[in-house]
Amino acid sequence: MIFAEHALLPDGWAEQVRITVEEGTIRSVVTSTAAHPGDARVSALLPALSNLHSHTFQRAMAGMTEHRVAGRDSFWTWRELMYRFLDRLTPDQMEAIAALAFMEMQEAGYAAVGEFHYVHHQPGGAAYANIAELTCRIFAAASLTGIGLTHLPVLYTYGGAGQQPLSDGQLRFGNDVDRFADLLQSARSASRDLPSDTRVGIAPHSLRATCPQDLARVLTFAAGSPVHIHVAEQPKEVADISAWLGARPVEWLLANTPIGRNWCPIHATHMTPQETEALAKSGVVAGLCPITEANLGDGPFNGPGWLAAGGAFGIGSDSNVRISLTEELRTLEYSQRLRDIARNVMVVKDGSVGRFLYTKAALGGAQALGRNGGQIAVGNLADLTAIDLTHPALCALGPDQILDGLAFAAPDSVVTDLWSAGRHQVKDGQHIHRAKIIAGWRNAVRSLVDAS
Repeated sequence: MIFAEHALLPDGWAEQVRITVEEGTIRSVVTSTAAHPGDARVSALLPALSNLHSHTFQRAMAGMTEHRVAGRDSFWTWRELMYRFLDRLTPDQMEAIAALAFMEMQEAGYAAVGEFHYVHHQPGGAAYANIAELTCRIFAAASLTGIGLTHLPVLYTYGGAGQQPLSDGQLRFGNDVDRFADLLQSARSASRDLPSDTRVGIAPHSLRATCPQDLARVLTFAAGSPVHIHVAEQPKEVADISAWLGARPVEWLLANTPIGRNWCPIHATHMTPQETEALAKSGVVAGLCPITEANLGDGPFNGPGWLAAGGAFGIGSDSNVRISLTEELRTLEYSQRLRDIARNVMVVKDGSVGRFLYTKAALGGAQALGRNGGQIAVGNLADLTAIDLTHPALCALGPDQILDGLAFAAPDSVVTDLWSAGRHQVKDGQHIHRAKIIAGWRNAVRSLVDAS
């Protein structure tokens, strides 16, 4: 039982709300009631967001790539540094890093994560004895933290557009479609040991990392589960795909794949107005990662065009250089303001920008991860975040301003409690296994430094 002084329900804010959770699902929502002895009591309860795009291992790189080198730094120079870092990571280290990242996500208010998992093999590309060894390490981290997990094993067959061979750090990613099918089957089998809200989808990494024939085959493995793919993140990527396939990435996907509601195109930054409208109307969820997109210099998403076409969106922490739900929301809006020299851009017609961003990202993230959630409603997963309305960033605000304060003024420390499918993993602002997870993280990075 959870008793909230205030709760954001689908039709707006309600006071004195009592929620019953059974087997991870919301069974009842009663308003204008009193708390009972033993209830978990919170100040304000929100539907928790899902973090729809993460590469957890990159959390250990935070702060290591902000030193300018000769020439012009770009996404592509950052990627080379990432490959060199990756060559040193062991399975134990990856598990500890993932646990830290998942814990930080929950403390920031995310109940679930889409782990876009493309590191499958040993340095040099040889498979582990268990082809899903590193997937199982992600599962172990999810089990420890209790986060809701949509695992997205990645097909990464080629090193660049035109079926270029894999090289250097990419060798740890590589699978042809047959070996990927074996890995996916092993991942799905291992996932049965995790909570019932766990999902396993598929993630063709990008058009440049596969080819049309392989993509057609691997899409048959989805069977309605989530399909995530990087697309149109960088102008060079758009140019390379156009030169190879005779169409821009989004244009090609719309014409050649069964794209729809179970799809999540990640970034989709460099689209024409026509592509923006058509992709939005296809029913996909745009996977936006504003902090990473700013950190890598990707450029801003076309928010106004997407919203005008009725597009859904969610947010993700991607490179995990900074895990902050509130900062993702404000960076998304601020990127639009800087481009358009305007204010209050990411909202349809009139109203609260913070509320629009939060509620739409909650629904979009749940859809992208195949989770029945995004709202506090009977039958939905109990993915719930509690925030402290007495916090200095929020205490002066009225009900219609709370989510504006959360999105634009509050730190993540306003989060007091977090439930992932009913699992009460954050209490009084801290994860219940924080000490154990931090100790594992420190051991992992210490061994990484010693090996460098």
